[in-house]
Amino acid sequence: MTNSVKKRFGLLGKNISYSFSKGYFTDKFKSDEFEGCTYENFDIPAIEGFVTIIKENHHELNGINVTIPYKEAVMPYLDKLSKKATLIGAVNTIKFTRKGQLKGYNTDYYGFKKALKPLLQAHHKKAMILGTGGASKGVAFALDELGITYRFVSRTTTDHAIGYDQINAETFNEYQIFINCTPVGTSPDIEASPPLPYNYFSPQHIAFDLIYNPDETTFLRKAKNQGAQIKNGLEMLVYQAEKSWEIWNR
Repeated sequence: MTNSVKKRFGLLGKNISYSFSKGYFTDKFKSDEFEGCTYENFDIPAIEGFVTIIKENHHELNGINVTIPYKEAVMPYLDKLSKKATLIGAVNTIKFTRKGQLKGYNTDYYGFKKALKPLLQAHHKKAMILGTGGASKGVAFALDELGITYRFVSRTTTDHAIGYDQINAETFNEYQIFINCTPVGTSPDIEASPPLPYNYFSPQHIAFDLIYNPDETTFLRKAKNQGAQIKNGLEMLVYQAEKSWEIWNR
């Protein structure tokens, strides 16, 4: 794609100076092929600030990615949602349509599904999703598409999730995939990890962390020490970013 006019893109989130997306797209746009394209962070303390961003930049912006903690909170501010974003209940990509509307999409599920698939073996039939936020919803949707059943894990037991204190040896026998969808373990607090009995991980397990900084979180390291397959969120982010780019330009 060769751009003859300026195209602005960005990332909506809170405390996002570390963001993958800005670095990724800034590098991408260094190519002559993407001349005129820019990518910036819209770092706001509360979702209400999104109204100001749109008011001041609506006619110049072409697309926005959305990250923690606004993947669900941004939805009421949009004019339309894709079918999958509606089903998932979270948005991480916004397209500014030719009619001037804001349409929400979810590319997290696509990125996660594509990143997880090469690790799967016949015995990987059940997953534990650590966390219940917007990112976990995309993961759950991807698992549904892959035919993998799952349960959510939260700090406290609810109608929709079990507590960490309920996870034991039997859990690890029944569930072969553990996916960290929480920010626990990300930089700078890299020593932290979800409170799991890590000694029950084995070579039959997959530990997948949506975090990509650091490359190997404490969660992944502890699982790897027991022989589990591990993967961080970098590849997932690349896949979801490229899917966002495809949506913005079609």
